[in-house]
Amino acid sequence: MYPPQHIFQQAQHQASRALPRLLLLSRNISTLMSTSSNLPWGDVPPGVSLTELPKSNSFTARLPPDPNIPTVKDAESKPRPTPGLVKNAAFTWIKPEQTAEYELLAISPAAFDSLGLKRGEEETDDFKALVSGNKIYQEHYPWAQCYGGYQFGHWAGQLGDGRAISLFESTNPRTKVRYEWQLKGAGTTPYSRFADGKAVLRSSIREFIVSEALNALNIPTTRALSLTLLTQKKAQREVVEPCAIVCRFAQSWIRVGTFDLPYTRNDRNLTRKLADYTIEEVYGGVENLVEPRETEPDGPPNKYELLYREIVRRNAKTVAYWQAYGFMNGVLNTDNTSILGLSLDFGPFSFMDNFDPSFTPNHDDESLRYSYRNQPTIIWWNMVRLGEALAELFGMGSRVDEENFIKAGIEQDDVEQLTKRAEGIIDRAGEEYKDIFISEYKRLMSLRLGFQTIRDTDMDEMFSTTLDLMEKLGLDFNHFFRRLSHLPISVMQNEDSRARSAEHFFNSNSSFNMPGMQEKHKADEKEKAKQEIAEWLRKWRERLAMEDGGLNDERRQMEMKRVNPKFLPKNWVLDELIQRVQRNGERDVLQKVLDMAIRPFEDHWGPQSEWQEEDRLCGDVPPQDVGMQCSCSS
Repeated sequence: MYPPQHIFQQAQHQASRALPRLLLLSRNISTLMSTSSNLPWGDVPPGVSLTELPKSNSFTARLPPDPNIPTVKDAESKPRPTPGLVKNAAFTWIKPEQTAEYELLAISPAAFDSLGLKRGEEETDDFKALVSGNKIYQEHYPWAQCYGGYQFGHWAGQLGDGRAISLFESTNPRTKVRYEWQLKGAGTTPYSRFADGKAVLRSSIREFIVSEALNALNIPTTRALSLTLLTQKKAQREVVEPCAIVCRFAQSWIRVGTFDLPYTRNDRNLTRKLADYTIEEVYGGVENLVEPRETEPDGPPNKYELLYREIVRRNAKTVAYWQAYGFMNGVLNTDNTSILGLSLDFGPFSFMDNFDPSFTPNHDDESLRYSYRNQPTIIWWNMVRLGEALAELFGMGSRVDEENFIKAGIEQDDVEQLTKRAEGIIDRAGEEYKDIFISEYKRLMSLRLGFQTIRDTDMDEMFSTTLDLMEKLGLDFNHFFRRLSHLPISVMQNEDSRARSAEHFFNSNSSFNMPGMQEKHKADEKEKAKQEIAEWLRKWRERLAMEDGGLNDERRQMEMKRVNPKFLPKNWVLDELIQRVQRNGERDVLQKVLDMAIRPFEDHWGPQSEWQEEDRLCGDVPPQDVGMQCSCSS
């Protein structure tokens, strides 16, 4: 017996009320860890060959397979399964569709380092065959994951990996971190529904670049190893497009939707197996799950509450990074929400151009459900869905391992007590979500503005006023911080010098450059904008003066440039990149943009002869491309 969904409505409402300003924080609202992607090209960590890389298959070893294809032998002997319902299973055995002609377009050196692969392995036939779907390891047979999800707030039923096929898990010999490899666009699976199992080059380029760009910003994300063009395959989307495969990897591809599906089917056994697997294999054991900071009124938390609280914490931190760096996923359904807090499944994503809290990169999102402003709220909504799925397990507290409960579920006499306990846990998780999100957001915004400390007044007096200024004047969100990084304190000594410095932040899309505006009116508005920025610069300088050595330009500028990227793969850049690769047949530009994406804090990436082109790609968004939106089709 599962607790019905309606009993959690009160907990969800209470937790939502606990996020009053959080819901609109995007409008009113330790130094970054270095990653392997920021290593100079010469500093290459040791790696091993693809053959030497330790491999495993814990997901398929510990979780139940599709009963229609219970063994690898069945997968090899039976026809490729057609789309249909898969019950009482976490996955289906299935291998990629082979393709005779392909071209390896690009690889990520940063991804090689994370996996523990040695550079140059991409030149081998084995590597090319593997990432194009033409090679598998029989002892680690491929599979597609089964899951469901809420899409745009409505239950969508079974979804699953409709075109993504996992190959195996590998462990980096140096870091001991394990990753699950996956091919996206490798063919149909039982979860393809009415789709073709393919991915087009357009969306594959976008995912390949943004995965590595987010990692370079230290934003938790799934990763991309390689991009392969299937030279003879095409797919019908809005138009007929060439196909491609992204070889991607993550420490786990389990998502909230993985738990949604067995919960809606009342499959208690699978829910528990998935939760146990996540605790033991994904998080490495219950000892790695942090105890709640507050005293539990109903006794010590069991391992399932610890799991839920950890998932909530991780997602709170990730969405804080998104808001601080202006990243929007565009489709934050529960099947696109990771149990590790990873940025996951990239469709109509975007980095913010001119600051607009109501912007959504998804042109199908007419209600603005997945707009920048709403991301913190939506991720919490997804966390409540996860709470519903796990409520029976954490609601039972210390009795969760009793034999009768494991076999038969909740007794009628236990429902009221379990419900009360579960609602309390979800409510307290909501409070923690809010606190962690705000704390992390403050930390990141402080770093971006050059502050070494966080003051209670910063949220209202600095962060909110900064966002208000950007929105009112049509300033580019990320350019503002990078340009501020270069601004010397000496130019803010008086009002005139601050007003002159204000022009540093203008772009061709600023509010006073609107089409049709008369020149005199434009000049007047520009002068007002300069004065408003000058006043903000005065307050910023005063705030810097409160820091120990805050007016030391050399230190501040260096630290600010370490957290404020010069380059981000904005939609206009990706659109141009797709055109040049897909239509013009260019190849070098793909690796160039990737290099910039995985080393975003540099001033330049190539020889001086390339600087002008680099500065263009880092420059103002072309007026016709501001606020570019995308569809979900890929």
